[in-house]
Amino acid sequence: MISRFAENSDNAIDAHICTPETFENLMLELGDEVRDWCNLHFFSGKLGQALICPLGHKKPIALLGCGSNDDRKSGRFFLAAAVKKLPAGCYKIIGDIPLANPKLEVLGWLMSQYEFKKYKRKSESGIAELVKPINLDTNWIEAILAGEFLARDLINTPANDLGPAELERSAKELAQEFNAKIEVVLGDKLLEQNFPMIHAVGAASENTPRLIDLKIGSSGPKLTLVGKGVCFDTGGLNIKPGNSMGLMKKDMGGAANVLGLARAIMGLGLDLKLRVLIPAVENSIAGAAFRPGDILNSRKGLSVEINNTDAEGRLVLADALSYASEDNPDLIISMATLTGAARVALGADLAPFYAGLDRHANAISKASVEAMDPVWRMPFWDPYDKLIEPQIADLDNAPSGGFAGSITAALFLRRFVEKSEKYIHFDIYSWQQNAGVLGPKGGITQGPRAILLALDELLSI
Repeated sequence: MISRFAENSDNAIDAHICTPETFENLMLELGDEVRDWCNLHFFSGKLGQALICPLGHKKPIALLGCGSNDDRKSGRFFLAAAVKKLPAGCYKIIGDIPLANPKLEVLGWLMSQYEFKKYKRKSESGIAELVKPINLDTNWIEAILAGEFLARDLINTPANDLGPAELERSAKELAQEFNAKIEVVLGDKLLEQNFPMIHAVGAASENTPRLIDLKIGSSGPKLTLVGKGVCFDTGGLNIKPGNSMGLMKKDMGGAANVLGLARAIMGLGLDLKLRVLIPAVENSIAGAAFRPGDILNSRKGLSVEINNTDAEGRLVLADALSYASEDNPDLIISMATLTGAARVALGADLAPFYAGLDRHANAISKASVEAMDPVWRMPFWDPYDKLIEPQIADLDNAPSGGFAGSITAALFLRRFVEKSEKYIHFDIYSWQQNAGVLGPKGGITQGPRAILLALDELLSI
């Protein structure tokens, strides 16, 4: 679903935005009739309040409350909290948005209206559309929105309609839209071109594994995004229990996030050489499945002992990261729904990230606050390197013991990057467990807005 700004219309309802601190001034502007209606309905600009005010023979107006300064010390997208309570219709913001970042608040309005209705016979009630504000950078808003909704649509689509081939098609559609180049290494060609671990993970599925490689840009710094594209994960021979497998259509969330971020970068026309690498596979169960105890060779030449076939994401990412490093980019960023340990440590709403340089980490942390895209730095903790080194191979894909699972996964990936100081990894969940201000339960991005806002600092060579 791509929801853009609505066309201006005489029927658009004027929307006035206030806080408890600005409420009185707004009432002086709008008059006693509106004040009386607000008093009758206890509207005072509190967080999440929305009120339609009829004006006799005139067109009604909408009032939206964004809360006090204290209310806004925690949480995010305060305007969206009120917008979610509006009836369907077309609205036009009148006056200023009395909040710290009006551009992000308008983005929040649009994101809050996301719907995924592809599989529903009956259409639900419409959305609260917004006329394009005249005093904001709406090109930036629309570019971010398009990337966000692309990622959500991909994550929400079930695996019977979104396998490796369909993920490839989505990448090709994106490439065609922006005249980008795209190449795909398919099936046994993965072995011929030395991507053995991508091939091994996807070998058991009837849906052929592949490596998707999208490139655009001829000048500027080189940025490579690598996204885990496991379109469904049974766990392999270490099969997942049913309650863990149910959400595994979202195990390509890393791929969705990097495609969404790439969509935003291309939509903004940023001057850089962008590359997107997606190992797209299904981790299935069949006679050709890789096994616990197997030792796999990697593109980099490191051998990997398989202690758990359900730790497959790091295997496909490893070959892709090795390939990315061969091009000597200025920065590599990987995104993956990689570990349950990350959720145990930080929960579903806060994604950990790992950075080799403090300045990279500081730039992302600062941007995440501004972008209302919460992420949290975790350490590449070198003393734990010994945990990923088994006795009979170079690396272990799933160290025993269960401790520091997100960190050891990040350390594993770092082994396949030539210049670790130019590497950042996000261990995301990419799923909203319940409906919230940003939309319904389902797929969501984690990290792309923070990365986008931090790009200038991240790519300062």
